[in-house]
Amino acid sequence: MEEHFSRPKSFGTVLDQTFRISKNNFSTFFLVFLIMVGPLILLDALLSLVSGTSFFRDMVSGSTFLDQLVNTVDEALYGTTTVFDDLRTIIIGLGGLVLYPLATAAVILAIDAQRRQEEFTAGSLLKESVTRFWPIVGSSLLFGVIGFGLIFVPTFIIVMVATVGLIIDPIIGIFMGVVLFLAAAVVGAFLLTRWGLYLPAVVLEPCAPGLGRSWQLTRKNFWRTFGLLVVIALIAMIISSVFEVILTLLLGYSVLYSILIDIISIITMMFFSVGYGLIYFDLKLRNDGDDLMDMIDNYETTKQ
Repeated sequence: MEEHFSRPKSFGTVLDQTFRISKNNFSTFFLVFLIMVGPLILLDALLSLVSGTSFFRDMVSGSTFLDQLVNTVDEALYGTTTVFDDLRTIIIGLGGLVLYPLATAAVILAIDAQRRQEEFTAGSLLKESVTRFWPIVGSSLLFGVIGFGLIFVPTFIIVMVATVGLIIDPIIGIFMGVVLFLAAAVVGAFLLTRWGLYLPAVVLEPCAPGLGRSWQLTRKNFWRTFGLLVVIALIAMIISSVFEVILTLLLGYSVLYSILIDIISIITMMFFSVGYGLIYFDLKLRNDGDDLMDMIDNYETTKQ
């Protein structure tokens, strides 16, 4: 086992290793995601072209560049969509729910191989990931349904209660809405964090859907796990947002824009997957004493 995997890591060390492993294995991880998600990106581009979206630059008309930009954003946010566009969004979304967890699983397997000082290639990672296809996909869909429920159900309740409160008294309505929103956010963040490490458990341990194992690993480590997930996700979101603004200014919402944004999303998802996997291994080390077992194995090997 590599030395930096044999002892618990600090908050900063996890982030440092996330950057280091992402940089050192960039080409392999990028190829993994490109092979897995690339066909979905190509399908989205072809469907966009069929729907009439311009390939190079798609901006709504306006007297100045700023007017064009504002009109384009307004059209994207508030414009009506066709049935074809809605079907395309559903197809691509469902495809992403299946393919992205498999690609993330391949990155987790790569970290595990590096931890055990074993060689790996993009092909070997994808092959091993696909062997756990049904547990990974089934567990991911279940987690997605739980996440949707934790967002949709509280939102519906908050809107209903706040609306009634506003009818009775505007101040009471606003107060109740804010209190319920904060309560729902805290409960949702807690549950999603406690269950959020299901995927590495499903990939590396004989368990599915992995929610119980994730709950066990995050016990007494909620704030640390939550903080790491938030920081890593924020870094990925900031990178994506910067490129999204730049590409929107240059290309509008064209097909080329969508392709480039999807490629940026692949890179940021790679980065998040590495950090996600490192959090799992660190928690497993803290809970299961893997460093002690490795020392025993090394001792017995040396003794022989």
